[in-house]
Amino acid sequence: MSVVNDLLAALPTQAVALRDVQVGPFWTVVWTARGAGLASTQLDAHRPHGDSVVRWAGELLEHSAQELAELLYSGGSLEASLGMAAVNALLEVDEAALTDRNASQEIMRRGQGKRVVIVGHFPFVPEVRPAVGRLDVLEFHPGPGELPADAAAEVIPEADVVAITGTSLLNKTFDGLIALCRPDAFVLMLGPTTPLSPVLFDYGLDLIAGTRVIDPQQALSAASQGANFRQMRGVRLVTMARDC
Repeated sequence: MSVVNDLLAALPTQAVALRDVQVGPFWTVVWTARGAGLASTQLDAHRPHGDSVVRWAGELLEHSAQELAELLYSGGSLEASLGMAAVNALLEVDEAALTDRNASQEIMRRGQGKRVVIVGHFPFVPEVRPAVGRLDVLEFHPGPGELPADAAAEVIPEADVVAITGTSLLNKTFDGLIALCRPDAFVLMLGPTTPLSPVLFDYGLDLIAGTRVIDPQQALSAASQGANFRQMRGVRLVTMARDC
């Protein structure tokens, strides 16, 4: 994807050493000499038993953080998770541009009386639904009241507000989703996987809601012990807006 090319091009070129990597059932954490990054742990469905899912498994720390980041190009889901976590660890984030704006509150504020599409299931959906004009939720494995992902072309072009999960960068659906958004729509990317990079504003996003790892050791420990995001420690939810 072109967005992946641009994200990787924004990383430092001088090799950065890895300190630790943890792949938990829900979250992957990469700790480098520059800091740590988080990404959703994604697994390939129906992979034959015994197939390798991560190149360099057991030897990751022998590679640079940039080499790990390039796994974001991989067609393998778990490798892409490692790549995204490495990207998030390497990004030079402008702390002055970060705010504590709440993504779900922003969706509700901008979606009053309007049509909203959320790509990905988030725990705040029941709160958002009665606060907006109409809400459609797209999911690969839709639950009750949700639409299948392939309905995107039907509902996104009609939406005034579109919220896209950061995992769209892992499953390589972002380019197609952003292309469906109206030029006048308010579009945000959200979720702990989301890279805090202004590169995303070049693709039409208005708000980026992601995560900073502020205590790598706590985050590594929590991820390795099976923490879901509400149980994660050592992380902070932040946002970055185009108008900051």
